[in-house]
Amino acid sequence: MSASPNRPAPQRALEVLRWQFDLTWSLFEYHLERIEPEDFLWEPAALCWTLHRDDDGTWVPDWAESEPDPVPVPTIGWLSWHIGWWWGVTLDHVRGETPRARSGVVWPGAGEPAVAWLRGLREDWLTALGRLTDADLAATAPFPWRNDPRHTVAHMVAWVNAELMKNAAEIGQLRLQRAVGELSAARRT
Repeated sequence: MSASPNRPAPQRALEVLRWQFDLTWSLFEYHLERIEPEDFLWEPAALCWTLHRDDDGTWVPDWAESEPDPVPVPTIGWLSWHIGWWWGVTLDHVRGETPRARSGVVWPGAGEPAVAWLRGLREDWLTALGRLTDADLAATAPFPWRNDPRHTVAHMVAWVNAELMKNAAEIGQLRLQRAVGELSAARRT
Protein backbone atom coordinates (compact mmCIF):
# COMPACT_ATOMS: atom_id res chain seq x y z
CA MET A 1 0.00 0.00 0.00
CA SER A 2 1.54 3.32 -0.97
CA ALA A 3 0.77 6.89 -0.01
CA SER A 4 -1.35 8.97 -2.33
CA PRO A 5 0.71 11.43 -4.38
CA ASN A 6 -1.40 14.22 -2.86
CA ARG A 7 -1.02 13.05 0.72
CA PRO A 8 2.33 12.40 2.40
CA ALA A 9 2.52 9.15 4.35
CA PRO A 10 3.36 10.71 7.76
CA GLN A 11 0.19 12.79 7.85
CA ARG A 12 -1.82 9.78 6.71
CA ALA A 13 -0.20 7.84 9.52
CA LEU A 14 -1.23 10.58 11.95
CA GLU A 15 -4.82 10.36 10.70
CA VAL A 16 -4.86 6.62 11.38
CA LEU A 17 -3.22 7.10 14.79
CA ARG A 18 -5.74 9.83 15.63
CA TRP A 19 -8.60 7.51 14.56
CA GLN A 20 -7.18 4.77 16.77
CA PHE A 21 -6.84 7.21 19.67
CA ASP A 22 -10.44 8.37 19.25
CA LEU A 23 -11.65 4.76 19.20
CA THR A 24 -9.64 3.93 22.32
CA TRP A 25 -10.88 7.03 24.08
CA SER A 26 -14.51 6.22 23.27
CA LEU A 27 -14.06 2.82 24.92
CA PHE A 28 -12.45 4.50 27.92
CA GLU A 29 -15.18 7.13 28.09
CA TYR A 30 -17.75 4.32 28.43
CA HIS A 31 -16.19 3.51 31.81
CA LEU A 32 -15.45 7.11 32.83
CA GLU A 33 -19.14 7.96 32.42
CA ARG A 34 -20.11 5.10 34.76
CA ILE A 35 -17.32 5.12 37.31
CA GLU A 36 -18.21 5.79 40.94
CA PRO A 37 -15.95 7.55 43.46
CA GLU A 38 -15.89 4.33 45.51
CA ASP A 39 -14.44 2.44 42.53
CA PHE A 40 -11.13 4.29 42.66
CA LEU A 41 -9.71 2.93 45.91
CA TRP A 42 -11.47 -0.45 45.92
CA GLU A 43 -8.86 -3.13 46.47
CA PRO A 44 -9.58 -6.23 44.37
CA ALA A 45 -6.88 -8.39 45.98
CA ALA A 46 -4.81 -8.67 49.12
CA LEU A 47 -1.71 -7.49 47.24
CA CYS A 48 -2.57 -4.10 45.70
CA TRP A 49 -0.95 -0.92 44.56
CA THR A 50 -3.09 2.04 45.47
CA LEU A 51 -2.75 5.63 46.67
CA HIS A 52 -2.37 6.88 50.23
CA ARG A 53 -2.55 10.35 51.72
CA ASP A 54 0.67 11.67 53.20
CA ASP A 55 0.85 14.02 56.20
CA ASP A 56 -0.13 17.09 54.16
CA GLY A 57 -3.06 15.32 52.45
CA THR A 58 -1.34 14.75 49.09
CA TRP A 59 -2.12 11.44 47.41
CA VAL A 60 1.02 9.31 47.04
CA PRO A 61 1.11 6.17 44.87
CA ASP A 62 2.57 2.86 45.92
CA TRP A 63 5.77 2.35 43.95
CA ALA A 64 8.81 0.12 43.65
CA GLU A 65 11.91 0.94 41.61
CA SER A 66 12.06 -2.63 40.37
CA GLU A 67 8.91 -4.54 39.60
CA PRO A 68 7.99 -6.91 42.43
CA ASP A 69 7.15 -10.56 41.91
CA PRO A 70 4.26 -11.06 41.99
CA VAL A 71 3.17 -7.72 40.58
CA PRO A 72 0.52 -6.13 42.82
CA VAL A 73 -2.95 -5.63 41.37
CA PRO A 74 -3.42 -1.88 40.85
CA THR A 75 -6.54 -0.06 41.98
CA ILE A 76 -8.42 2.20 39.59
CA GLY A 77 -7.01 5.13 41.53
CA TRP A 78 -3.45 3.90 41.00
CA LEU A 79 -4.12 3.27 37.30
CA SER A 80 -5.58 6.76 36.84
CA TRP A 81 -2.50 8.24 38.54
CA HIS A 82 -0.30 6.07 36.30
CA ILE A 83 -2.06 7.41 33.19
CA GLY A 84 -1.50 10.95 34.44
CA TRP A 85 2.17 10.22 34.98
CA TRP A 86 3.09 8.60 31.65
CA TRP A 87 0.81 10.84 29.60
CA GLY A 88 1.95 14.00 31.33
CA VAL A 89 5.60 13.08 30.76
CA THR A 90 4.85 12.29 27.12
CA LEU A 91 3.15 15.67 26.71
CA ASP A 92 6.19 17.37 28.28
CA HIS A 93 8.41 15.70 25.68
CA VAL A 94 6.12 16.60 22.77
CA ARG A 95 6.05 20.23 23.93
CA GLY A 96 9.83 20.33 24.35
CA GLU A 97 9.52 20.87 28.11
CA THR A 98 11.52 19.31 30.90
CA PRO A 99 9.69 16.10 31.78
CA ARG A 100 8.07 16.10 35.19
CA ALA A 101 9.34 13.73 37.85
CA ARG A 102 7.13 10.81 38.85
CA SER A 103 6.97 12.21 42.39
CA GLY A 104 5.70 15.51 40.97
CA VAL A 105 2.60 13.95 39.44
CA VAL A 106 -0.14 14.48 42.00
CA TRP A 107 -3.38 12.54 41.75
CA PRO A 108 -6.35 14.88 42.26
CA GLY A 109 -8.56 12.39 44.13
CA ALA A 110 -11.35 9.91 43.50
CA GLY A 111 -14.41 10.54 41.38
CA GLU A 112 -14.93 13.66 39.30
CA PRO A 113 -11.51 15.21 40.09
CA ALA A 114 -9.72 12.19 38.57
CA VAL A 115 -12.13 11.95 35.63
CA ALA A 116 -11.76 15.67 34.87
CA TRP A 117 -7.96 15.32 35.08
CA LEU A 118 -7.96 12.44 32.60
CA ARG A 119 -10.28 14.32 30.23
CA GLY A 120 -7.98 17.33 30.49
CA LEU A 121 -5.02 15.18 29.49
CA ARG A 122 -7.03 14.06 26.46
CA GLU A 123 -7.65 17.67 25.44
CA ASP A 124 -3.97 18.53 25.90
CA TRP A 125 -3.00 15.48 23.82
CA LEU A 126 -5.37 16.40 21.00
CA THR A 127 -3.90 19.91 20.93
CA ALA A 128 -0.38 18.45 20.81
CA LEU A 129 -1.33 16.03 18.01
CA GLY A 130 -2.84 18.89 16.02
CA ARG A 131 0.51 20.69 16.05
CA LEU A 132 2.61 17.79 14.77
CA THR A 133 4.07 18.18 11.30
CA ASP A 134 5.45 15.54 8.96
CA ALA A 135 8.94 16.44 10.17
CA ASP A 136 7.85 16.06 13.79
CA LEU A 137 6.39 12.62 13.13
CA ALA A 138 9.57 11.47 11.41
CA ALA A 139 11.87 12.79 14.17
CA THR A 140 13.43 10.46 16.71
CA ALA A 141 11.13 9.94 19.68
CA PRO A 142 12.41 11.47 22.91
CA PHE A 143 10.27 9.11 25.01
CA PRO A 144 9.77 6.36 26.15
CA TRP A 145 12.82 4.96 24.33
CA ARG A 146 15.25 7.75 25.28
CA ASN A 147 16.15 8.97 21.81
CA ASP A 148 16.57 5.55 20.20
CA PRO A 149 16.81 6.37 16.47
CA ARG A 150 14.75 3.26 15.61
CA HIS A 151 11.63 4.92 17.11
CA THR A 152 10.01 8.06 15.74
CA VAL A 153 7.49 10.44 17.22
CA ALA A 154 4.89 8.50 15.20
CA HIS A 155 5.94 5.41 17.20
CA MET A 156 5.50 7.42 20.39
CA VAL A 157 1.96 8.40 19.36
CA ALA A 158 1.21 4.72 18.68
CA TRP A 159 2.66 3.84 22.10
CA VAL A 160 0.30 6.34 23.78
CA ASN A 161 -2.63 4.64 22.06
CA ALA A 162 -1.48 1.20 23.19
CA GLU A 163 -0.75 2.29 26.75
CA LEU A 164 -4.10 4.07 27.03
CA MET A 165 -5.92 1.05 25.58
CA LYS A 166 -4.25 -1.24 28.13
CA ASN A 167 -4.96 1.03 31.09
CA ALA A 168 -8.55 1.69 29.97
CA ALA A 169 -9.17 -2.07 29.75
CA GLU A 170 -7.69 -2.58 33.23
CA ILE A 171 -9.87 0.19 34.68
CA GLY A 172 -12.95 -1.17 32.92
CA GLN A 173 -12.32 -4.68 34.20
CA LEU A 174 -11.83 -3.48 37.77
CA ARG A 175 -14.97 -1.33 37.60
CA LEU A 176 -16.99 -4.29 36.35
CA GLN A 177 -15.53 -6.65 38.96
CA ARG A 178 -16.47 -4.30 41.77
CA ALA A 179 -20.00 -3.81 40.42
CA VAL A 180 -20.58 -7.54 39.97
CA GLY A 181 -19.09 -8.28 43.37
CA GLU A 182 -21.48 -5.86 45.06
CA LEU A 183 -24.41 -7.33 43.13
CA SER A 184 -23.43 -10.86 44.15
CA ALA A 185 -23.04 -9.82 47.79
CA ALA A 186 -26.46 -8.14 47.76
CA ARG A 187 -28.09 -11.29 46.35
CA ARG A 188 -26.56 -13.45 49.11
CA THR A 189 -28.07 -11.32 51.85
